[in-house]
Amino acid sequence: MKKNFLKNSKTRHLAKTFTWRMIGTIDTIILGFIFTGDISTGLKIGCVELITKMILYYAHERLWYKSDLGLERKNKKN
Repeated sequence: MKKNFLKNSKTRHLAKTFTWRMIGTIDTIILGFIFTGDISTGLKIGCVELITKMILYYAHERLWYKSDLGLERKNKKN
């Protein structure tokens, strides 16, 4: 029995990782500035979390890609 699913490439996962992290990092920088009143501190926090959260998101995305949880299976008709 063949699985019928849309192909999600690693390139797509990487692109989603980078674009989402940019949004998240900008948010973190702004929040860091609001809470500390120092843009330099906001930038430092943003730079560190940019790297760590991209790695975590990519791993999370790949794990979900391997999971069938919540997906409906459809058979391909020949």
